Amino acid sequence: MPIFYVIATPIGNLEDITLRALRIFKEVDLVLCEDTRVTKRLFEKYSISVPTMSYHAKSIQTKTDTILSSISEGKNIALVTDAGTPGISDPGSSLVSEIRNRFKEEIKKGELKIESIPGPSALTSALSIAGVPTDEFTFLGFIPHKKGRETLFKEIFSSDRTMVFYESTHRIMKTLASLDKLFSSNTKKVTIVREMTKIYEEVIQGNPKEIIDLLLKYPEKQKGEFVVIVSR
Repeated sequence: MPIFYVIATPIGNLEDITLRALRIFKEVDLVLCEDTRVTKRLFEKYSISVPTMSYHAKSIQTKTDTILSSISEGKNIALVTDAGTPGISDPGSSLVSEIRNRFKEEIKKGELKIESIPGPSALTSALSIAGVPTDEFTFLGFIPHKKGRETLFKEIFSSDRTMVFYESTHRIMKTLASLDKLFSSNTKKVTIVREMTKIYEEVIQGNPKEIIDLLLKYPEKQKGEFVVIVSR
């Protein structure tokens, strides 16, 4: 029975990989990578030698067809993203959906299995160290650049749930400014978690204005990938 593995990989520190993931990497016929160069660094550290193929948001349908054909041939395939759990803010979910639709009967009969190999996730890692309410939260992925952006910020402002989203180094200040505009007379707390599991990992909390002032004073803190959390 062929197995399609969805494998979580480190979000920064390469030691954050499970023993199970390392074993499976050495057993599969092919690993699908968001960026093969990123995955290669992980494989070099653990002396893993297995064929890889890039698969990302701009991959054409013919590449998907090749993957589906390989599954039909009985090959075991693993899917990874550059960092964290595939399918969270990356095209992995679309591929899994394609596989489930194409092999619906095979999956039902137990002739094909899609298996999760859990591990790192920036979303849950950030929430675990933020000290905010996590009994209920909404994950928004990456905030849109333009269309729907302000509407989404208003939704964040009005929600009673903890709201979580990802932001890049290029837009973090603009995002904080938008939050400041809405939250100026509000008691909600903003937490930004940057550089998860890396040397400069940091958690910064306060109202948007306080965080903006801190990042302006220390511009180096504007660098990295951010998880932004808005909570009570």
